Amino acid sequence: MTFEKKNLPKKSENLANWYNRVVLLAELADYGPAKGTMVFRPYGYALWENIQKELDQDIKAKGVKNAYFPLFIPESLIKKEREHVEGFAPELAIVTIGGGEELKEKLIVRPTSETIMYHMYAKWIESWRDLPILINQWNNVVRWEKRTYLFLRTSEFLWQEGHTAHATHEEALEMVYWAMSAYEKIYRELLAMPGFVGRKSETEKFAGAITTITYETLMPEGKALQSCTSHDLGQNFSKPFDIKFLSKEGKQEYVWQTSWGLSTRAIGGMLMVHGDNSGLRLPPRVAPIQIVVLPVKMETDILQTCDQIAAELKNQGVRVLVDTRDDETLGFKINKWELKGVPLRIEIGPQEIKTQKFRAVRRDNGEKLEIPISETAPRVKEILENIQTNLYQQAEIFLQENTREAKTYEDFKEIMRTTKGFIRAFWCENPECEAKIKAETKATPRCLPLNAKEEKGQCLLCGGPAKYKWIFGQSY
Repeated sequence: MTFEKKNLPKKSENLANWYNRVVLLAELADYGPAKGTMVFRPYGYALWENIQKELDQDIKAKGVKNAYFPLFIPESLIKKEREHVEGFAPELAIVTIGGGEELKEKLIVRPTSETIMYHMYAKWIESWRDLPILINQWNNVVRWEKRTYLFLRTSEFLWQEGHTAHATHEEALEMVYWAMSAYEKIYRELLAMPGFVGRKSETEKFAGAITTITYETLMPEGKALQSCTSHDLGQNFSKPFDIKFLSKEGKQEYVWQTSWGLSTRAIGGMLMVHGDNSGLRLPPRVAPIQIVVLPVKMETDILQTCDQIAAELKNQGVRVLVDTRDDETLGFKINKWELKGVPLRIEIGPQEIKTQKFRAVRRDNGEKLEIPISETAPRVKEILENIQTNLYQQAEIFLQENTREAKTYEDFKEIMRTTKGFIRAFWCENPECEAKIKAETKATPRCLPLNAKEEKGQCLLCGGPAKYKWIFGQSY
């Protein structure tokens, strides 16, 4: 690594510059040669693997099976669902030439897989005995973004997309909410990111869905990040794709469908939420390296002790690395691993050998601890859990302090002009009011929380009757 800490801008002064620089310096990712693309470096891809591992377990426990569908989608399939094609048209990448010849039918590079998967579902489903179909795929998708941002918004990104087909709407709805609960678990328990679960407005919902459920998180500069979504597709795709089944009563019926996805955008949100002026602060449960062990001197007894500590921790399931590079000073290594966000640093030198105690330094708050070598495993695992909890609590405090109520439109505009953040406000759910608010403040209704209580209120813009307080915010 050839970074210098002084090359990292302060997060507190310029979040965008800090973010782009820290992603590169920490060797998470790099810019791809094609405009808008990104290369996942091993350290960054390891974060995705840890998310994938945790979520994949939950998906399979639900009975959903992994499969894989083609990258190329015939244009005729994309056009079958009107709202869907209109929603994605500006972002499509289209192949017109293959093998040196112009194609008879254009091929769409997968922006999402509803259309190609449902074409196959129509072939596979004949009776109620074939239901439910529960399929997920881990893949890449392409959406031709005009403004790109490493991890958060790139022309090609990685995700999982679940697609299910059911005999009843009730069964489909259960899957929609299950998927969001699985995502909420990933964000809260793995990535230490609190947020709001709620329903999208008609304007903001997924193209082709009846209802979209979202998890909205808040970034340090007060902007909202749509962190994952789960969609009730109703029969909006089963009818144009003719996905029918013979019911137990002997009637031909259309299936009810869902789709749901979480992408590598989750990594970008996590980096922004937890990082500080010195670099990344990774939650221990998702960190590729949970502990780095630094020998103060490259002497045999010190190196042996480092290896013994690492071996004990590895046996307890801790992800640990001993940094034995001899071309970097101790100070350089400390700065390097601090920037890369490793949750806990252990230092071993002659003094530690003598006292049989080592120094451990927490990345989340800089606290220095002395731990007897004989108590390594239990103490270290306890500290990692404390770090995980602390990072979540810090993010929760930030979310609460930056979620405000606006009783008037003037209050609303002033908040969006200054502190930003989330705003709870009554809205009549009229798309015209929604459009005007967006035009004047750049804020949109991020979601109606699932636990929102019906109230009597007035729309903050038009003064018309409103039943609920929605969460508003500016987005990336």
